[in-house]
Amino acid sequence: MTGLRWGILATGGIAAAFASDLRTEGLALQAVGSRSAASAQAFAERFDIARAHASYEELAADPDIDIVYVATPHPMHHENARMLLENGKHVLVEKPFTINRAEAHDLQTLAAERGLLVMEAMWTRYLPHMVRIREIVAAGTLGELRSMHADHTQSLPVDPAHRINALELGGGALLDLGIYPLSFICDVLGVPTGIRALATLGETGADTEVGTVMLHEGGAVSTSLSSSRGAGANTATIVGTKARIDVDRVWYTPTSFRVTSADGTVLEEYDGSIPAGRGMQFQAFAAERLVASGSWAGDILPIAESVAIMGVLDDIRAQIGLKYPGE
Repeated sequence: MTGLRWGILATGGIAAAFASDLRTEGLALQAVGSRSAASAQAFAERFDIARAHASYEELAADPDIDIVYVATPHPMHHENARMLLENGKHVLVEKPFTINRAEAHDLQTLAAERGLLVMEAMWTRYLPHMVRIREIVAAGTLGELRSMHADHTQSLPVDPAHRINALELGGGALLDLGIYPLSFICDVLGVPTGIRALATLGETGADTEVGTVMLHEGGAVSTSLSSSRGAGANTATIVGTKARIDVDRVWYTPTSFRVTSADGTVLEEYDGSIPAGRGMQFQAFAAERLVASGSWAGDILPIAESVAIMGVLDDIRAQIGLKYPGE
């Protein structure tokens, strides 16, 4: 560990989950920034944080902070991360990385110019069971990869003002939920060469269901389903010519999986549960390791791949007619 000094920008639920996991692992969480002094102070007291900043700008200017986790709503990611990079901070940006590929590429370019780490906080990629799945795939245990399915479905509020339904907050199942299976699919099969998408749009114009069928290099086909109006199994399957991996629910959290050969023999059973926390600490470990090595591009989720995935989301949105204010 490098002993990086962490700050958190925003004080919502995901910020609290990240702060809790940092505290569980004893990482140096030293500052929080909010748009209000009261919110920053309450968050600081809750997580025993030394400095509470009454604005995002104050946090960005704090000379005793090395890296900041951005936990604002999707449309603010680009602006917030850009401000932090301009102030010399490494940045871990909550998923989805930005609203679109253009914003993502801008952050990639600026971080490279400044010699800083900018990294998407797709925390599931860093979980122990995901690390093991990549090892199994790389070893050729599954044979030639032929297909993959993953879903992320939840029963979320239907209130038009809720962030999941509010276009001005980047609402919709795709960016909030679909990013998980789509990132997982790209991790295993690579960025798709062909995309077909269908969706149901809700009362506000935000998508409530999105289904994708994608073609990948080598001929593998993937499917994904995301929904904000009904909770499903939330499992995932990777199928190869020799074997398959079945990831139990909820696949995007610490969980178990099985590797089963084509003849039905169970080759491996893996328990990916963790002793404490939600599992967001693993991405923090990765960020600290990358800063220590000076490898700004990343390895588990290179910044170039985050930019490419935002391009996939752009393509899907174009097909389903989903556009955000200001685009």
